Amino acid sequence: MNALIEKDIQTIQSIEAVPHIMKMLADATGLRFICVARVTDEKWTTCAVLDRVNFNLHPGDELDISTTFCTQVKKSTQPIVIEHALKDEHYSKSKIPIMYGFESYFSFPIYTKNGDFFGTLCGLDPLPVKLKTVEIQQQIKSFADLISRQIEADERLITAESELFNANSAAKLQEQYIAILGHDLRTPLSALTMGVSFLKDHVTDATSQKILARMDNSATRMKRLISDVMDLTRGKMGNGMELNIKTVDNLEDILIHTVDELSGLHPEREIHTNIAIKGSVNCDPERIAQLLSNLLINAIVHGDPQQAIEVNASIENSVFALSVSNGGEQIKPEVIDKLFQPFWRNENNKQSGGLGLGLFIASQITSAHEGSLTVSSNENRTIFTFQATLGMNAIESE
Repeated sequence: MNALIEKDIQTIQSIEAVPHIMKMLADATGLRFICVARVTDEKWTTCAVLDRVNFNLHPGDELDISTTFCTQVKKSTQPIVIEHALKDEHYSKSKIPIMYGFESYFSFPIYTKNGDFFGTLCGLDPLPVKLKTVEIQQQIKSFADLISRQIEADERLITAESELFNANSAAKLQEQYIAILGHDLRTPLSALTMGVSFLKDHVTDATSQKILARMDNSATRMKRLISDVMDLTRGKMGNGMELNIKTVDNLEDILIHTVDELSGLHPEREIHTNIAIKGSVNCDPERIAQLLSNLLINAIVHGDPQQAIEVNASIENSVFALSVSNGGEQIKPEVIDKLFQPFWRNENNKQSGGLGLGLFIASQITSAHEGSLTVSSNENRTIFTFQATLGMNAIESE
C-alpha cells in the first residue's frame, strides 16, 4: 500500500469521533453500511467502516475507482444521494448499484486543510431509504464537514509540531489545537442539534423518537465536553475563567432547573433538593449553574446509586452556600488532594465517560467568584461545598 494512503488511513483512524459519526448516521438514516473513503485519481481505499450488512470491506481495502460514484463526487465537488436506484432517473441504468447490490446510497465530499479533495463519507443499503430531505442531507453534510475540520486540525497540529523546539512550546501548541478544535466543533454540532430538534417535532413513531432522544443526549454531552475543554484551554493559556457578572433575582429557579435537567437524564437516581435563595445576587448565573451541574454529575457517577443525592443552597450571614452530597465509599485524604486536578480520574471508577474536567472546572468557577470549594468525606456521605460572598442584596434563609 502507498505510504501516503496508509498515513491518511491512520489519520482517520485516529479521529475518535468517526465511529460515533458513522453509528449516528446509520441510526438516523437507516443505512446499514457507512464508511469514510480516501479517494484519488487511481484508488478508492476504505479508511473506517461500520458494516451491518456483511459488505466485507475493512480499513485498507481497495475498490476499482471506476466502479464507484466517488470519482464523480471528486470531479463535481457535489454530493450524490440515491433513494431507490432502480427507480432513479439518473442512476437506474448504472451498473454500479447492481454490482454492489444497493438501492439507497449517499456520498459526500471530505476536504483537507488546503481545500484539496480527500475522499468521501459514504453510506448504502440493499433496501430503498428516504434520504432526500433537507434535514438528513444537512446532517450528513455537517458530519462530512466535521471530519474535514478534524483532518485540517490534525494537519495544523503536525505542521506546528514540526516547528517546536522544546516541551513548553509543545504544550502551548496542544492548548491552541484544543481551542481551535473546540471552536470549530461548535458549528457542525449546532447544525446537528437543530436537525435533531426538527426531526423530534416531525417524527411520531416510538423507535425514531428513541433514536432521536439518544442523539439529543449525545449532542448535549458533546456540548458539555467542548465547553469543559474550552474552559480548560482558556485557563491554561492564561486567559482565566470567563465570567459575566450581573444582578440576578432568579438564581433559585436557575439552580432548580439545573437539577431537574439532570434528573431527567438520570431518572434512576433519587435527588433531594433544598434550594432557598430569595432576593438578588451578583454573580455569573450560568457559571454557578455549571458548577452545580458538574458537582451533581460527579455525585451521580461516583455515588452509591442506592442512596439519594442531596442538593442544598442557601444564604446565611451574606454568604451563599451550595452543597451536593452523596452516599458511597469514603474518599481517602490523598485522593481528595487530587480531585480538582484536570484530567484526573479515580482508578476505581472509570465509567464516567467524561474527560476528568468537571471538578477542575468547578474549582476554576469558584476561584473566579473568589469563593471556596471544599470536600468532606466519611464512611456515610461525601459532601462538596461551594461558598462565596457574591455581593448580595438577598433575604437570608431562615
